[in-house]
Formats: sequence, structure tokens, C-alpha cells
Amino acid sequence: MKVTQGYRVDLYEHAGAGGRSLSLVSQEPNLASRGFDNLASSYKVGKIASQTGFKTLNYLKSISGKSIVAGQHNDQKDGTGVTTYTDRVKEITGKLPGLWSGDFNFHGNSSMRWDVTYEAERQWKAGALVNLMWHVCPPTQDDGCGWDGGIKSHLSDEQWNDLVTDGGYLNRRWKARMDDVAVYLQYLKGKGVEVLWRPLHEMNQGNFWWGGRTGPQGTRRLYQITRDYMVNVKGLSNLIWEWNVQDLSTDYAEYNPGSDYFDVALLDVYGDGYSNASYYEALRSQAGGKPMGIGESFHVPSASVIEKYPDMSYFMIWSYGLQQNNSDQAIRDTYDNPRVITLDELPR
Repeated sequence: MKVTQGYRVDLYEHAGAGGRSLSLVSQEPNLASRGFDNLASSYKVGKIASQTGFKTLNYLKSISGKSIVAGQHNDQKDGTGVTTYTDRVKEITGKLPGLWSGDFNFHGNSSMRWDVTYEAERQWKAGALVNLMWHVCPPTQDDGCGWDGGIKSHLSDEQWNDLVTDGGYLNRRWKARMDDVAVYLQYLKGKGVEVLWRPLHEMNQGNFWWGGRTGPQGTRRLYQITRDYMVNVKGLSNLIWEWNVQDLSTDYAEYNPGSDYFDVALLDVYGDGYSNASYYEALRSQAGGKPMGIGESFHVPSASVIEKYPDMSYFMIWSYGLQQNNSDQAIRDTYDNPRVITLDELPR
């Protein structure tokens, strides 16, 4: 079946074969390979919502190959606040990062999530790019799970199939979890805040419950389900969707959700991604000309890295990695690089 780019076809299987549903966004010659019978009782065609009108996205496109925005993550898991590490950048360099990042996390604490939400609004009003992520508990557990055994856990194949099957028990639990976090994102939508949204990050990282599953019904299918629900059901038209992999392998095609499903392609660098260009090239081959960036790293990119990877439009340093893994001088050198854009240099 060939589906025109920009459209989605929802197939509904006849009841005798299980009554499942399946969404297609590109050519799929063999529906049976996705566990779906070739006979469908009905179908629905819909246009995928376009995300190209964003100020943030257009800006990232405009600087690709020329400049890179400095970004800093702030994490509450270690007892710090929503601006702790952004403030430390200012103390060290005299400048503020152009991108602020926060996390809705897995603590299940509504008050802490509102702290992140209100800070995102404040950062946007101050002129920063806003990046949000979500270390989310598996749908087999309640919100407020642990790191080990929660975020770092594994679903059985049977549980995974239930999760990605429309109407399954875990599928319904997943949608309910998205309902919970959508409240904060809808608030930001109401305030006109554009959010670089990075759910299900490091999709090739098998230590996370959502990661490391290849193939059309694997991790990328969960990403598709997540975007469809948040955009088409929850109406979150303020999200710029980031697709994110790590420098663990270069089989990124196995995790690519499709061009219609992401706006920015990101590489997290925790291995040899700064010295080994194969990860960058593999991501670029999958990005399809869309903006790219360094989604996370402990290390600030040096001048040689910035020169080597010109299509990276922003970098984001992981919270405590800022000073744990970089000298103050290295941080200053990166922030003083003429290609690096800080808050004061962003267009208003």
C-alpha cells in the first residue's frame, strides 16, 4: 500500500481476524509482516498536522550549517532546581544559554512538574528556546516509579504488543499517562510557548523500557502512537517533535518513525560520538534535511567538534555533567566560540 506523504491511513481489521487497527504513513507492501491481516473491513484517510510554521523550527533551519545554539539541561532528580545549571553557566561564562531544558520526570509529583512548566513559560518570555523531555514510567507501573526497575526495565513481547495495539490494556494505560502530562503542555500552548518536545529519547538505548526494539512494531511504533495521540487527540499543536538516538550504533533507520512524525533529529553523545563521525553521518542520512542537534552530552563541544559537525543546530549539556565533566575554561571556550549562539544573540 502506498500512502502519499503528509497523509495517514488507518486500517481497521475485520472482526474475524482480531479487529485490530493499524496506521500507515508510508509504503507498506506486506501488512501481514506487521501482524495485520491483509483484509480490512474499513479505513480512514487523514492529513497529518504540519509543524512547519514554528518560529523555533524556522530559526533552527536558518542557522543549520552556520551556527549552533548553546543549551543546558536542568534536572530535579538530584535535588537541584529548574535553573540551577543554567545559572551556573552564567556564573562561569557571563552568558546565558540560548536553550533551556527541563524534564517532567518519573517522580509523579505534580508540584515539581508545574515548577518545570512555569519555568518553561518564563524562559520563553525571556527569549530562550524551550526543550522538554519526559523520563516516563512504563505503563505496567504507576506514575512515581524508580529508576532501576522502572525507567530501566523491560516489557515482555506480549506486553509490548498489547501496548502498541489500539485498545489494548497497556495501550489505554499509555494514553492515560499522556493525558496526565498533556495538562502541562496544554497550559504552555495557551501561553503561546513553542516546545521542542523529546519523548521516548535515545530510542536505540535498550536499557530504557521503551528503547531498543527494532522494526515497524517496535520503538518507532510507540513514538508514532504518542505523536498521533498528543497532536490529533490532545490538540498539542505547540510541540516541535524531536526524534532522538544515541551514539551506541548506526542502525538509525530501524528507529526512524518516518519523516511525517518528527521535525528535528538529535544525537545523544555519551560514547565516541564526538570523535567518530559515523554516528553523525548515519543520523544525517535519516534526517532528510531537517534540523539536527546534540540532544544530550556530558561534554561541551570543542571548536573542532563544532567545525566537524556543521549541521548540528544546537547542543544541550546534561545537568550535572556541566561541571563534573568540563573545566570552567572549557565551558568558557565553547561559549566564546563565534559560532555558538547564547540567549542575548537569539532573535526576539
